[in-house]
Amino acid sequence: MDQGAVETTAGRGAPPVPSASPDAAASTASTPAPAGAARTRSRRRLALDLTALAVVGVLLVAAVAAAVGAIGQQFYSASAFVERYLSLLADARAAEALAVPGVVVDSAELEAAGLPPTASDALLRAAALAPLENARVVSEDTEDGLAVVSVAFETGGLEGETTFEVERDGSIGLAPTWRFATSPLAVMDLQVRGSMQFTVNGFELDKRQVSPDGADADPLAAMPLLVFTPGLYAVSVDTAISETPGVAVLSDSPFQSVPVTVQAEATDEFVAVVQDKVEEFLDSCATQEVLQPTACPFGYVVADRIASLPRWSIAQQPTVRVEPDGADWRIVPSEAVAHIDVDIRSLFDGSITSVSEDVPFVVGGRIEVQPDGTASILVSGPDGP
Repeated sequence: MDQGAVETTAGRGAPPVPSASPDAAASTASTPAPAGAARTRSRRRLALDLTALAVVGVLLVAAVAAAVGAIGQQFYSASAFVERYLSLLADARAAEALAVPGVVVDSAELEAAGLPPTASDALLRAAALAPLENARVVSEDTEDGLAVVSVAFETGGLEGETTFEVERDGSIGLAPTWRFATSPLAVMDLQVRGSMQFTVNGFELDKRQVSPDGADADPLAAMPLLVFTPGLYAVSVDTAISETPGVAVLSDSPFQSVPVTVQAEATDEFVAVVQDKVEEFLDSCATQEVLQPTACPFGYVVADRIASLPRWSIAQQPTVRVEPDGADWRIVPSEAVAHIDVDIRSLFDGSITSVSEDVPFVVGGRIEVQPDGTASILVSGPDGP
């Protein structure tokens, strides 16, 4: 009974539970961490990525803003507007420079500024422009709502500076447009004495072309001529009658008057022609067999009667000098010598005396230049005809 009971108890008992070893404990401790820790690390990485993207975005926006500012300064600022005008002048593109807003003015604007309203635009062309070099903007300021742009330039070996006033003239999209608030043109008030023809920077002009009086132009009247600023204008005379080394005028004050006077001198060829004409005139006077040749600057006076016809010759011709005289020229009075041979009968006793004598005299005259360019020479004594 007892043995069978024991067997019965063993057969019904639960199987034995194995005991836990140290290796099994270690295996239990290395199992994966909970999911919350992984999510925390992921959020940290995302925050770092977003921060980096934000920094890149700020830098990109700043770069774009700087680029837009640089482009605006280079292409759409008041300085850029002036630089384009200067580049047109430097390239002798006069017609395009005139098309820049604010350049062209009318007679009413000229008169309002105290400038001649009849100023000619004959010099506003490429053929009358001198080379403009190294033209550049040196500063830009704002005064009373206007952009004041100062520039420096070189022309004809000279350095100059000038200042322009520029104002807003609307916009194209987001880009502003500009115009000259004061025209960059100026007026050269030119007086050329001694010639109806002259040149400006090699461009030939006639007073009758640019004067409002046309063919009736006063030879001594000043001629108002519109010119670009900045610019160098060399005025000279080079004709068969007169010449001058020239006068260089720097236009560096927009919308102002620049008075210029050029005095031409007689050419050597012209003086030589006058010399020949004077000698011809005096030789013709010497052919008159009278004591007082008609309309001539010399003669001989006697108290008695002549017993033979007087015979004249020119012993010494004058050395002719020609100088300007208003719109014309004058022959500067100079000394000459005539010679007379004549027999004189005395009224007292009837005796005859042969006279052979030098007769000093002074010769002068006037020269009038005709509209066709020819000269009319009138020779006379020292006191005129």
